[in-house]
Amino acid sequence: MKRSPKRRLILAGTLGLLVAGGALAVTSTANAATTLGASAAEKGRYFGTAVAAYKLSDATYSGILNREFNSVTPENEMKWDATEPTQGQFSFTSADQIVARAKANGAKVRGHALAWHSQQPSWAQNLSGTALRNAMVNHVTQVATHYKGQIDSWDVVNEAFADGGTGARRDSNLQRTGNDWIEVAFRTARAADPAAKLCYNDYNTDGQNAKSNAVFAMVQDFKSRGVPIDCVGFQSHFNSASPVPSDYQANLQRFANLGVDVQITELDIEGSGTTQANSFGTVTRACLAVTRCNGITVWGIRDSDSWRASGTPLLFDGSGNKKAAYTAVLDALNSGTSTPPPTTTAPPPPTTTTPPPSGSGCTSTISLNQWNGGFVATVKVTAGASRLNGWTVNVTLPSGAAVTNSWNASASGTSFSNVSYNGSVNAGASTEFGFQGTGTGPSVSTCTAR
Repeated sequence: MKRSPKRRLILAGTLGLLVAGGALAVTSTANAATTLGASAAEKGRYFGTAVAAYKLSDATYSGILNREFNSVTPENEMKWDATEPTQGQFSFTSADQIVARAKANGAKVRGHALAWHSQQPSWAQNLSGTALRNAMVNHVTQVATHYKGQIDSWDVVNEAFADGGTGARRDSNLQRTGNDWIEVAFRTARAADPAAKLCYNDYNTDGQNAKSNAVFAMVQDFKSRGVPIDCVGFQSHFNSASPVPSDYQANLQRFANLGVDVQITELDIEGSGTTQANSFGTVTRACLAVTRCNGITVWGIRDSDSWRASGTPLLFDGSGNKKAAYTAVLDALNSGTSTPPPTTTAPPPPTTTTPPPSGSGCTSTISLNQWNGGFVATVKVTAGASRLNGWTVNVTLPSGAAVTNSWNASASGTSFSNVSYNGSVNAGASTEFGFQGTGTGPSVSTCTAR
């Protein structure tokens, strides 16, 4: 698998030791749900897993997936290197396969991940500054637009904070484009897919420590300024040296108190037997106790599918048999209360449309995501009764506004023309481009066929 191993940081005095609570509870309810997804759904939540497209042909793997889980996360198939291996050329085949399987099973999809310092294609690794920022904005726009309406939650930005006791941002090529890059990624994702929940996702933030405090401060700042963030993901990779923190539930709750949902996004716990089972039960009960905890995703199905397989960290052994940890999770889910968490659905951005021309020609429609001091505009170009072989859109900016970058178009001031791959548009069909700017975004545009 291509996922990079996570470096674990043990912070003295921060991560408490898990206290095993005795024998595992046995569910006594006669009509208790018998699968993880079904039981979680009864509580208004999901129980999901990371999925690799190439393993879907494995009958044991797919059988467990179809039976047990009501949410899936593509393991690597939606990351930057997989979806845009060559700049401007997108590949969604493997990710689409996973999404189609989820739809067939009635499962949610967590998108993972739009912007990350790791698993970038080589061309992105070689960019910097404005060129990289523009490439990131275009990538987020194109991928989120492709899956618009199909993703429950997006990990918009992944692992942007450094390990250590400083709470600093991670030094990366994305960070070096400017400290506002995370905010820009979230605003761009909201413009591309207004209905999806937008999450920040990280590891070693499971208890209160310097890193989780820094993420907390960022979320608090975003909420105060209207930056669109809906949820925070806690990866929760545990082992004997870095166990479930004693303040795990309290930490989830303090983030939820900021007005965001919390999600356990990549859970695995190295170990075996009762000790491992008790840890899985503790995590499950913590999520159920926090009203805004939407659900839990384990990072893989069988131990042999895990990125840390030698630690046997999952709910099924290598042969697909249920482990004691599975029973502990199902018992915890069945014992939980049936109070669904509140839903958080962002309203769509305002849309203005220019009147369509009669006959041939084109129209342009602006979807505007505005914030204090800046905006992202997505423009849809629609052909009239005749096929377009090229187009130009002119926008009118309010006084003091300026365009800072654009994607999928050739820009000259406030005039945008097609690029090589989106100039031909069939009659009645559409293409899109976008741009970012400072000040107040435009509300007027005109489209001319070329």
